[in-house]
Amino acid sequence: MTHVVIVTGAGGVGKTTIAAALAIQYARTGARTMVITIDPAKRLADALGVGELRNDPAPVPEEPGLDAAMLDVTASWEDIIHRYADPDVAARLLVNPYFRAIADRFPAAQAYAAGERMASIVESGHYDVLVLDTPPSGGGIDFFRAPKGTRDLVSGRLLKWLTGSHLPGRSVLFRLTARPILRIADTVLGGPMLSDVADFLLDLRTTYDQLANRSKAIERHLGRAQVHVVTTADPAPLHETRRFFDELATVNIEPTAIIFNRMLPSTWLGPVDVPEGTNPLLVTNLASWAAESRRQRDAARELETRHGVPVHRIEWAVPPPTGLDQLAALVDGRDLLTELHH
Repeated sequence: MTHVVIVTGAGGVGKTTIAAALAIQYARTGARTMVITIDPAKRLADALGVGELRNDPAPVPEEPGLDAAMLDVTASWEDIIHRYADPDVAARLLVNPYFRAIADRFPAAQAYAAGERMASIVESGHYDVLVLDTPPSGGGIDFFRAPKGTRDLVSGRLLKWLTGSHLPGRSVLFRLTARPILRIADTVLGGPMLSDVADFLLDLRTTYDQLANRSKAIERHLGRAQVHVVTTADPAPLHETRRFFDELATVNIEPTAIIFNRMLPSTWLGPVDVPEGTNPLLVTNLASWAAESRRQRDAARELETRHGVPVHRIEWAVPPPTGLDQLAALVDGRDLLTELHH
């Protein structure tokens, strides 16, 4: 069984860099490792020192046993529809503008596609370890909600009301009664908007059984994953991290660690001895940095105490790590890697 490591959290906290660091360390233990990002900013390729990442995994130069990829959401949803819809339904969905808009632009669709990709990789058995860098939507919690959310959408009351509780019988009724009315409405509106929406909803309903079963399988894989929540001391990421833990009851996961990234060095806590006659502005700045370092320390302690999850501190690096060895050093010796039995 492939060991899954999920690196989650708010945007801008260094998730992609940490995911790359973990993947390098796993690969160096001899594990066949893949790291995949859902981040559209394509930062993972830069962190690993490779060219443009694509949907298909590619080997990382100078790091044997490590492959990397970036999720192509559109291509992933096309694969999902081809896999779970009848050929005629798939052909209609793939050209329907509302399906294209959802697949290309909505964060929930991105999150579900990532979960589907994760499940496919795990079930292939090709890798010992999969490290997944999640999208930042909802501080990371939306990624874990996506399977159930997709299942609820396809089986939801609104969708049933619009398309009928029984298929295909209601489909025939729809074609004979509702569709002509919608076409008249579209003529008034000057475009096929309502008809396209109705066709999309009706076709989507036919995929319910397959998507429902698949979403439950994705949830099982998520429940077995090792989850690291990344944050920094900035107010917005701290708020998102607290919200993530407050909403854990809505998903079936137990985070393994909180990674507190870009912390000021503990040596800055002070007091700092400065020679007599030192510029007062410098003294004031040193005191301010010491106060900020204490605030970050207290915030990390509060997270650890409040949520009962160990906090791993990564100090602020200037300049940021470049190269595989510097990336790997970020998580070296921090007990974040699970021992694997090959």
